[in-house]
Amino acid sequence: MDPTTDNAAHTGDPAAAARASLEALRAEIAKAVVGQDPAVTGLAVALLCRGHVLLEGVPGVAKTLLVRTLAAALDLDTKRVQFTPDLMPSDVTGSLVYDARTSEFSFQPGPVFTNLLLADEINRTPPKTQASLLEAMEERQVTVDGTPRPLPDPFLVAATQNPVEYEGTYPLPEAQLDRFLLKLTIPLPSRQDEIDVLTRHTEGFNPQDLHAAGVRPVATAADLETARAAVAKTTVSPEITAYVVDICRATRESPSLSLGVSPRGATALLSTARAWAWLTGRDYVIPDDVKALALPTLRHRVQLRPEAEMEGVTTDSVINAILTHVPVPR
Repeated sequence: MDPTTDNAAHTGDPAAAARASLEALRAEIAKAVVGQDPAVTGLAVALLCRGHVLLEGVPGVAKTLLVRTLAAALDLDTKRVQFTPDLMPSDVTGSLVYDARTSEFSFQPGPVFTNLLLADEINRTPPKTQASLLEAMEERQVTVDGTPRPLPDPFLVAATQNPVEYEGTYPLPEAQLDRFLLKLTIPLPSRQDEIDVLTRHTEGFNPQDLHAAGVRPVATAADLETARAAVAKTTVSPEITAYVVDICRATRESPSLSLGVSPRGATALLSTARAWAWLTGRDYVIPDDVKALALPTLRHRVQLRPEAEMEGVTTDSVINAILTHVPVPR
């Protein structure tokens, strides 16, 4: 963090204090999760932008633990739903239940009524259940029996999926992928990080007991609200706006892609760049902010042509090539 930011936090600047609280998330989450700093940053950006996150990684890389630790460090309510082939939409959103004592139907809220919803293995449930999250993610409400019911604020969906096991899965449609602000890839740890993980377990670390691991709330919903207001004041020059548009338009013209980034994706990239600029201590966006968030913001919004995929081309490599060729504003 910039030293001036730290000083401002001690002089009563609410925005600087909120930034310091969010910066403290890294150290707090590190008590339970080794490495994965980019994913932690991505989740913080999503919270600032009121967005949702798709976490992709092989089993056993602490995707679930990461979300649980984030909720504990933010003092937020969290619920987990294990998505399975027999899961029904009402199992997620809630349903009307008949009360024999009053002879009336009452609404029983589902697990979606929380601050941080962990949708575990979202691609293992049929499309109709996947779609039950669409209204919640976009409108931040759930409509049951014609009555809209608002969700808590903040509200974030962190969905996980396994990138290597496709049997018995239902790939998310493009329309739903586009609702996720970021797609974060959770890599296998480095050798030293893996040694650290095993050492912690040898010393008695229990991933089910975050309190014993020393994880404590370091930021609140009020801090998030203050931070969001500060991010909204972050300046974006016309040149940066044009740069974002040029990047997204280049994806639509790429010979390797059958589907480019939509205007919603361009808006998302601008939002995440603003949040990242604020987190790094600036009140204005520079091209490097756009570049830093381009991959996680855009990789799930484009689709490779089959022939490009057969040649080993990836969405990340296409976006990186576009970032290299699109002129950077000075």
